Amino acid sequence: MDDFNGTIDPSCLQKPPLAIDIINQMDMFGVALYTILTFMATVSFILYLEECVYIYKKVPSPKKTTIIWVNGAAPVIATMSCLGMWIPRATMFTDMTSNSYFAVVIYKVLILMLEECGGEEAFLRYSAKKTFRISTGPCCCCCPCLPHVPVTRRMLFLLKLGSLQYAILKTVLSIFSIVLWTNENFDLSNLDITGAVIWINPFIGVLTLTALWPVGIMFMHIRNTLRSIKMIPKYAMYQLVLILSQLQSAIINILSLDGTIACSPPFSSMARGSMISQQIMIVEMFIITLVTRLLYRRTYEPIRLDPDENDNQRNAKISVNPNSVEEYTA
Repeated sequence: MDDFNGTIDPSCLQKPPLAIDIINQMDMFGVALYTILTFMATVSFILYLEECVYIYKKVPSPKKTTIIWVNGAAPVIATMSCLGMWIPRATMFTDMTSNSYFAVVIYKVLILMLEECGGEEAFLRYSAKKTFRISTGPCCCCCPCLPHVPVTRRMLFLLKLGSLQYAILKTVLSIFSIVLWTNENFDLSNLDITGAVIWINPFIGVLTLTALWPVGIMFMHIRNTLRSIKMIPKYAMYQLVLILSQLQSAIINILSLDGTIACSPPFSSMARGSMISQQIMIVEMFIITLVTRLLYRRTYEPIRLDPDENDNQRNAKISVNPNSVEEYTA
């Protein structure tokens, strides 16, 4: 390892540059790139604020709070990515903030599906004679032999708890990681068995899978019932944010660690990989913000669930009375 370190430019081992250093070394392309990306992140956040005002005025409680939380995933990530792009040494804080916020969003997506059904009590009445299919991703999609479990209040509590634990523990572990990082005990490039990263990150991965599983179970159970209010594309946008913010960032970090992404002074390999990830994320989250705005910035009649009515009968009613999901614009 020492021999390898001796063959590379010493500047590639330095800390990420200060913001003023980035500004001083910018060429015309860099100025244009940073200006466009900052504009995208700013527009994303402004559109989100306008949408929050619309939802707060038009959507009844408590659903409006949940929608505001879920809707904020892409704008918040875009804003934090913009801050991390301009201030590379703050990347640890911006990434942890984005990840902690999205951990809460995972739980809120589960709650949103319940609220779209009219609340927990209405959902339990509607699903009294039904069962959950637990052979869903990301944990058990390859186990179709798993039995279906009845929909009960206790089972619903376990699903909610499975997602809530991630929202709490992810935030706690993020704060703990930042504390260790300030003491130079948390370094993403240090994968030794004695390092904190090799213990914390795999544990967070297990918590993530445990949190995503209940949301997947609930979606598979209710997706046809909520088809009329575009729950399937809403869920697809949530999944897309998850993949881009978690998997894509992890792949870029791995490429940075093994040197595939070369250092470019004043950026080390890790700092350059982080910068590339932030810039790509801003563009992706800007597009997702525009799409989710079309899905959520609307009002519609709440779904009335009848325990004796199947999904085909409900869809037939909607096709006969299309005004039940009529959209209104401000």
